[in-house]
Amino acid sequence: MHEAGASRYNPSIMLYYSLKKQAPAVDFRQATIAGQAPDMGLYFPERIPKFSPDFLRELKHKNKADLAFEVIQPYVGNAIPEQDLRRICAETVDFEFPLVSITDRISTLELFHGPTLAFKDVGARFMSRCLGHFSQQREGKVTVLVATSGDTGGAVASGFLGVEGVDVVILYPAGKVSSIQELQLTTLGQNITALEVQGTFDDCQQLVKQAFVDQELTQRRSLTSANSINVARWLPQQFYFCYAWQQWQGEEPPVVAVPSGNFGNLGAGLLAYESGLPIKHFVAACNINDSVPAYLLSGEFEPKLAVPTLSNAMDVGNPSNFVRIQELFKLDYEHIKNTITGYTVTDETTADTIKRVKNEQHYLLDPHGAVAYHALEDYLGQHPHDQGFFLETAHPVKFYDTVEPITNEKIALPSAVEAILGKEKKSIPLAPDFAQLKEYLLATA
Repeated sequence: MHEAGASRYNPSIMLYYSLKKQAPAVDFRQATIAGQAPDMGLYFPERIPKFSPDFLRELKHKNKADLAFEVIQPYVGNAIPEQDLRRICAETVDFEFPLVSITDRISTLELFHGPTLAFKDVGARFMSRCLGHFSQQREGKVTVLVATSGDTGGAVASGFLGVEGVDVVILYPAGKVSSIQELQLTTLGQNITALEVQGTFDDCQQLVKQAFVDQELTQRRSLTSANSINVARWLPQQFYFCYAWQQWQGEEPPVVAVPSGNFGNLGAGLLAYESGLPIKHFVAACNINDSVPAYLLSGEFEPKLAVPTLSNAMDVGNPSNFVRIQELFKLDYEHIKNTITGYTVTDETTADTIKRVKNEQHYLLDPHGAVAYHALEDYLGQHPHDQGFFLETAHPVKFYDTVEPITNEKIALPSAVEAILGKEKKSIPLAPDFAQLKEYLLATA
């Protein structure tokens, strides 16, 4: 991947601007360390690099690490030396991303073969290694402050565990993550602390946003975010779509269904698409937290209060990354609507889909994959000549308390889960009150 006329490795500077347009542009290093711009806007790259014809022609034959490097390098620019960035990429994608056929028209890209059995392992591993690299060049610790609706917490905890110069504080909604997810983010110790918020994911996300603009707090602690609002978490998600294309056997480009909550994953897929990756159409598969599907029908975006569902990682009423999708399409509603079809899937349909696909296709979906499977199946039913794949974003064992009662079958435990089942949960209870969070962060600075 490179700009027209540039060399294969082009260490030019990529700048990132705030989508609120009230802060200076910064390079990849500054954007990663800050997480969010001083004006509370999300950072966005000043240009979208284009895949060259050579890159697209050779893509199917590249190894995973080289492919990841070529995709991400234009976004990193000269912020990380080539040798270090190649090592970071190789460590980030050191597991499988198989595209598995379920029916003659539907496949799934399994993104749960990393250490915490969730797609967020890629972004968390990449970002943790970037921050580790940057922390060698600065004095004092960086505190990664992150809100999670489920999988982000475990992936970030795993990715950053033991990274020198980095403390991690994770906020999660009490009683609204699965038991496996909770163990993954509350049992590691060392430089990882879990705050159990008596509220929703949106409450957690709001607390994190408030922390970033509190001057007293930011003067005492160097804060950054590991949510997909951080460019180092968001951008590597493009890799998935490239790995799927490497394995795609269809004569036509695929329709891609993405289970969507905070919309970072779909936004990254759209970046790869805008760079030239062959994708026919995108399906935004949501549960009843459907502010984006509603926008795609009306043209009006209205945030909603999050409602708990079986697919809890998508229980987001005001998705942070949707502004990036609007920016990518220059706020052209018709263009967005013609590229993405939105679906709203109920819990009843989610459960029915898990049961039916297990009985008929002998494939076990997790609740988020089930939402995407149903949405893709519905879309393909109206487009009989198309084929596609959906992203299976987590291993179903992470939601065994939801899935097992639906299928009436026990899920075999992967070794990564067996290792944490006997561990003691350690979390600090917190009201959805910024004063409490600030007091904790100042006391532990």
